[in-house]
Amino acid sequence: MIGFLRPLWEYRGFIYGSVKREFQSKYRNSLLGGAWTFLNPLAMILVYTVIFSQVMKAKLPGIESGFAYSIYLCAGVLTWGLFAEIVGRGQNIFLDNANLLKKISFPRMCLPIITVLNASVNFAIIFSLFLIFLIFVGFWPGWAIFSLIPILLIQLLLAIGLGMTLGVLNVFFRDVGQFFGIFLQFWFWLTPIVYPATILPESIKSIMAINPMYPLIQAYQGIFVLGQLPDWGTLFYPLVLGVVLCGLGMRLFRQHVGEMVDEL
Repeated sequence: MIGFLRPLWEYRGFIYGSVKREFQSKYRNSLLGGAWTFLNPLAMILVYTVIFSQVMKAKLPGIESGFAYSIYLCAGVLTWGLFAEIVGRGQNIFLDNANLLKKISFPRMCLPIITVLNASVNFAIIFSLFLIFLIFVGFWPGWAIFSLIPILLIQLLLAIGLGMTLGVLNVFFRDVGQFFGIFLQFWFWLTPIVYPATILPESIKSIMAINPMYPLIQAYQGIFVLGQLPDWGTLFYPLVLGVVLCGLGMRLFRQHVGEMVDEL
């Protein structure tokens, strides 16, 4: 483990510089600059709140508050967005950095780290605004908020493992990236994010058991809408799957890292 982490630590300046450059490049030549980082997610939260709580009067079963559904939706969409961004970037990480891989010598594992950090910075900004919104509308979850940390870590583990595995496979089989882009859209709608799981028939609920994002999204929504701690037993499956995928991704990477540069 130390032998694996030492090169990453030695190249921490390269990692930090890459994250900083990507963040700055998003808003280069923009009049408002970094302000767009806050304006875009703020607009999304306001749209969800106004449309669903005020216009459509959407409510969750058993909860009277008009803000409950918009919070339920934001909790699912924002955390799914983090997962989708890491996996989406991960599957193309070696293809998108082909020129860098061919011209510069550096630990290749820096690239997944950069991907995760970029996605995490974006998520941290958006999620901070969401937390401020919760305080404003009186939906602060209390001490349950601290259970977010292990849930986020499990989700990151799952996303990194899946992204790494797809990233290596996509170098040799380009159809992998195309297929997974379509699959991810189906995966989103097959996860109770915009609808409550209670409306699903029992036959579909049993199929949900194979969806690792289902217990994670349910945990987030339970924290923010109900202020309750998650059922930790349900998170064992995505945790184990995340560990397995990380191990598989690392193995594929180590076995084929030399071939990848030639293939690119």
